[in-house]
Amino acid sequence: MVEMLSISQLSFSYTDTENNSVMPMSFDLQAERGEILSLIGPSGSGKTSLLNLIAGFNQASDGKILLDDKEIQQFAPAQRPVSMLFQSHNLFPHLDVFTNIALGIRPSLKLSNEEQQAVGEALVTLGLEGFNKRKPGQLSGGQQQRVAIARALVRQHEILLLDEPFAALGPAMRTELIEVLKELVSRRKMIALMVSHQPTDALLASKRTAFIDNGGVTSIQETADLLNNRQRKEILNYLGPK
Repeated sequence: MVEMLSISQLSFSYTDTENNSVMPMSFDLQAERGEILSLIGPSGSGKTSLLNLIAGFNQASDGKILLDDKEIQQFAPAQRPVSMLFQSHNLFPHLDVFTNIALGIRPSLKLSNEEQQAVGEALVTLGLEGFNKRKPGQLSGGQQQRVAIARALVRQHEILLLDEPFAALGPAMRTELIEVLKELVSRRKMIALMVSHQPTDALLASKRTAFIDNGGVTSIQETADLLNNRQRKEILNYLGPK
C-alpha cells in the first residue's frame, strides 16, 4: 500500500456569474505523508477550488481522490478524514480557548476524560498552556491561529488543508507557526496542502511546491527550483523577473 494522497483527473467546472463564463478544472497531484505540499499560483487559478474538492465542499464531475489507495470522494464532507484551516480563524468569540478547541472533537462538548486530555495536550503542544479560559478577543492574531491549529489537530484527521492560514500575520509570526506546523505534520505523518501567495512561506514550509494555473497543476518541483524557474511563462508572470 502506498501511503499518500493521490489525486487523478479530478474535474470540476467553476461558473463565474459576474463574467457569465465557465472555467473547467482538472487536477493531478500526489502528496506524501509527513510533508506539506505548497500550492502557489495566480488568484482565481483554482487553488481553493482544489482544497474544496478534497474536503468535499465542491463535488467533482470525474476523477479520483485516493488516501493510501482508498477512495474517499464518495464520502460526505463530515465523513472525510480532512481538517481545513483558513486565514480567518473561525473561532467563536463568546467561547473560551478550551471550548473552541473541544468543538473540533465533539460539537456537543460532551467530552470523555480522554478527549479532555487530548485538548489539554493540544494546548501544551501549541504553546497555549494557561490560555484555556481566555476568549479569542484576549489573544493576539498568532495565538488565535494557534488555537485554530489545535482544533484541527484534535480531530485526528490524516489530511490537513490550509488556505492562506498565515496571510494576516507578520513575517516573524508566520515563520514561527510554519515551523510548528512542519514538526506536527511530520511527527503525526499527516498530509498537508497549503495555499499561499507568499513564495517565502512555500520555501520555508515545503520541500516540494505545486504551481496551479488556469484550473490545473502545471508543475510540481522542488520548491527552490520552482521559485527560480523563469523558463515557463506562467511562472514568470506570477513571480516576476528575478
